[in-house]
Amino acid sequence: MNKPLRRIGLAMMVMIVLLLANLTYVQVINADTYAKDPANTRTLLEEYSRQRGQIVSATGTILANSVETKDAQRYLRKYPDGAMYAPITGYYSSMYGTTGIEHAEDDVLNGSSAKLFVRRLSDLITGRTPQGGNVRLTIDPKTQQAAFQAMTAQHYTGAVVAIKPATGEILAMVSTPSFDPNPLASHDDNDQQTLMNQLKGDPKQVLVNRAVQEKLPPGSTFKLVVAAAALSSGTADANTPSLPADATITLPDTATTLSNFANQPCPESTNNQVSVATAIKYSCNTAFATLAGKVGKDNLTAQAAKFGIGQNDLTIPLPVVASTVGSLSDQASLYQSGIGQRDVALTPLQDAMVAATIANGGIRMQPQLVRDILAPDMSAISSFAPEEAGDPAVTKDIADQLRDMMIQSEAHTGGDGKVPGRTIASKTGTAEHGNSPKTTPPHAWYVAFAPAENPQIAVCVVVENGGNRGLAATGGSVAAGVGRATINAYLSAGG
Repeated sequence: MNKPLRRIGLAMMVMIVLLLANLTYVQVINADTYAKDPANTRTLLEEYSRQRGQIVSATGTILANSVETKDAQRYLRKYPDGAMYAPITGYYSSMYGTTGIEHAEDDVLNGSSAKLFVRRLSDLITGRTPQGGNVRLTIDPKTQQAAFQAMTAQHYTGAVVAIKPATGEILAMVSTPSFDPNPLASHDDNDQQTLMNQLKGDPKQVLVNRAVQEKLPPGSTFKLVVAAAALSSGTADANTPSLPADATITLPDTATTLSNFANQPCPESTNNQVSVATAIKYSCNTAFATLAGKVGKDNLTAQAAKFGIGQNDLTIPLPVVASTVGSLSDQASLYQSGIGQRDVALTPLQDAMVAATIANGGIRMQPQLVRDILAPDMSAISSFAPEEAGDPAVTKDIADQLRDMMIQSEAHTGGDGKVPGRTIASKTGTAEHGNSPKTTPPHAWYVAFAPAENPQIAVCVVVENGGNRGLAATGGSVAAGVGRATINAYLSAGG
C-alpha cells in the first residue's frame, strides 16, 4: 500500500475513533445531563406521554394526579386542594421542574424507580402502557384542613406541624400563606411564567415551606429543653424552689437586664425562689435564664442534640433545615438562650419533635411524611416502619415530670379551643426578634400534645410577627387556638 493511501486510512480510523468517543460521551457519560436539560423537548414529551402517579393522603384523598388531554403533552397534572397541600406536594412544571414530594419521590411518580422494575418489565412483555407509581402520605386530611383553616382564617403567616408521637408519622404540615400549584403544571408557558413571577416577587416568600425550611427563635417553648437538661443532669429537681423569682436580673458580666413578661415577679415563690415546675407554669424568664446558666453549655448542648436539634441531614423525605442552639460563647449568651432567644433557632418540625418526644416517654421517633410506595394498581411495594432516632432523649420518669409541668402550663394558658374533659399538655412561647426587638411584633409559638394521659398527637404552631395582635401578641393569645383546633380535629375524628 502506498504512503497516501496509508495516510487516508489512518485519518479515517482516527475519525471513526473520535466519532465513537463522542457517541459514548453523548449517550453514556453525559446522557443524564441531556435527559434532564429543560430544552430537551423529546424527554419532556416522553415523560408527559406516561401517566404520572398519584400523591394521596393516609385515607386515600387525592392530593395530586394526572388527567389525559389532547395536547402534545398528553397528561396534565392536577392538584384538587392546591394551596392546602402545596408546601407538601410541591409542584410539577415543564418549565420550573419539581419541588416537594413531586421532587423527593420523582422517580417513583414518573415510573423510573428501581422499586418499579418488575412492573416495567411486565409492561414491556404485555404491551401495557407504562405508568408511574403512587405515593401515599401520612397526612390526615381532617387534621390538615383544620390547621390550614385556622391559619388562613386569620391571615396568619407561619406554620403548623402535627406528629403522631408513637410512630413519628406527620399528620399535618401547613405553611401559610400558600399558593395554588395548578398554573405551574399548565401546558401553557405563559400561565407558568405569570404565576412564577408573582410568587418570586411576593415578599411573604410563599414558595418557602416554613415548617421545614425556616428556623426562628422559639421563645419559651425552648424552656422544655432546658428543664429536661436540668432534670437529667441533676442540676435541679422539679419541685424544690431554687431559682430566682425576681422580675428582673442582670446578665453575668454585663449591664444588660433580662425581665419576666410584663416585668412581674414569678408567682408562688418561697423566699423569692421558685421551682422548675412553677417556672414552667408561669414561664418565668429570670428563673430559666438562671437555670440555663447552672446547667451549663455542655449539658444544654448535649440535651438539645438528644432532641434532634443540630441534626443537619434530616429528610422526611423533604430536606429539613438544621435547628441550632447557637455557639453559647459566654455565660450571658447561655442565660439568654435559656429562654429561647439569642442564637437559638428551631424549625416548627423540630419543636413539634420536642413535644412528641416528651409525649412518647422520652423516645424520639424518626419523623416521616411517606407511608407507602404503591404500584400503579395501588398495591403496596414498600411501607413506612416506625424507627427510633437514637437513644432516648430523657428517661420515662423525666418525660412524665415534663408532661405534668406542661399540663399546669396549659391550665394557665388562655386562648380558644379548650374542650371539657380533654387534657392537653402544652408550652407557649413569645419570641422577640429583629433589629429592634421591643418595637417588633413577636413570633407566637405553641407546642402541645393530647390526650396528656395517652398522647395521640403532638403539635407545634408558630405565627410570625404577632399575627393579628401586633406587639400585644403572645403564644397563648395567638398560636394556642390554632394548635387546639388541630388537636381537636384529629381526636374528634377518632385519631
